[in-house]
Amino acid sequence: MKNKRIYIGLVVLFSMLIFVGCGKKQAAISEDPDVTVLTFWTFVEMHKGFMDDAVVTWNENHPDKKIAIKTEVYPYDDEHNKLLIAIQSKTGAPDFADIEIGKFANFLKGNEPGLVALNDIVEPVKTQLIMGRLENYSKDGKYYGVDYHVGAEVMYYNKEILAAAGIDPQQIVTWDDYIAAGKQVLEKTGKPMATIETTGEQTLYPLIAMQGSDLLGKNGEVIVDNPVNVKTLQMLKDMIYKDKIAVTCPGGYHEAEEYWQWMNKGNAASVWMPMWYMGRFLEYMPDLKGKIVIRPMPVFAGGKKSVGMGGTGTVITTQSKHIELAKQFLAEAKLSKEGSIKTWTMLGFDPIRKDAWTDPAMSENNKYTDYFGRDIFATLSSVVDDIGAINVGPQFPDAISLLSKNVCFRVLKEQSQTPEEALRAEAEELKSEK
Repeated sequence: MKNKRIYIGLVVLFSMLIFVGCGKKQAAISEDPDVTVLTFWTFVEMHKGFMDDAVVTWNENHPDKKIAIKTEVYPYDDEHNKLLIAIQSKTGAPDFADIEIGKFANFLKGNEPGLVALNDIVEPVKTQLIMGRLENYSKDGKYYGVDYHVGAEVMYYNKEILAAAGIDPQQIVTWDDYIAAGKQVLEKTGKPMATIETTGEQTLYPLIAMQGSDLLGKNGEVIVDNPVNVKTLQMLKDMIYKDKIAVTCPGGYHEAEEYWQWMNKGNAASVWMPMWYMGRFLEYMPDLKGKIVIRPMPVFAGGKKSVGMGGTGTVITTQSKHIELAKQFLAEAKLSKEGSIKTWTMLGFDPIRKDAWTDPAMSENNKYTDYFGRDIFATLSSVVDDIGAINVGPQFPDAISLLSKNVCFRVLKEQSQTPEEALRAEAEELKSEK
């Protein structure tokens, strides 16, 4: 008992020493006149690591302008709510913050958003950027956020299932090709070609965006019930109930644990999701390693080859006391070629700079090439100049919520409404909110 008390006392003492030491270290950084401390809020732990690494690089390149970043990682809703309150009240906001694309419109309301326009760091490298990603965070010609990735929509094929059906994924170019291949897969293997979300937007939304359509128009007008959207939703319904080459997604959406467990057993021949979904395969579907290949999306006549989906824009708030320094750092961290490449090597994301995609660093061995093969970016290079953007107007958060929770569920799961009825109901609800 005595030894136990001594042990506990030593643990407590050691913990206090660590706490005091860390406090002194932080105090030293904060009080060093040669180091500028910037604050950063995010909801993704990996983004903290990325920024920490960027600080090391910055300080090596700019010994006369050293910085330190104090990062706070909050839960998703907490971070966005806390940030919005700080900006609206004009007090307590950090220098930098991450804002997810589905929330971004909430921060651009009013004539003077509490965010810094970033045109002077974006426009000098505009020709090298996939601008669709920057346009998602813009208003009135001003860019307010810089994404970590393109989120290019791609197709993940199970090459073992396709081979068993005698299908070469390279020969699937159009959606007609895809549907025909799905029928052959079903006939030869008894397995579905695709899985379709019923409580998420990631199956339907990229397909309508690839055709140049959207939920909202360029000026925020409600266009969710247009003919392209109705036809595309009907196509998905037919894939499930008419052609029977697709099944509704276990768990409702592709981020559900039920789906990962089911897909990990090789139960479907393909799924379309953004490039960032690679990490989900590695983490939650390990048994598919070596069986999945990444290929371009099937295309619609006259449509785009891909579209950027999902995303998180890093912003600088107008409350920052170091706006110019913050902009210089953000430009080097995320807009430079070297910084953009690190979004791949550190985070497994597809960079927002086009010239990064063909850099030798992109084909070097890592955990992603071990899983999917070494031709990931060689494949994506064929679509890099034809990636569509989406319109993120003030009603975007509501439009996405209604699409995923109401429209897809009622049409693709319950079958209680036709595509035209469900999309018209969403349009009427959005218009009534204006």
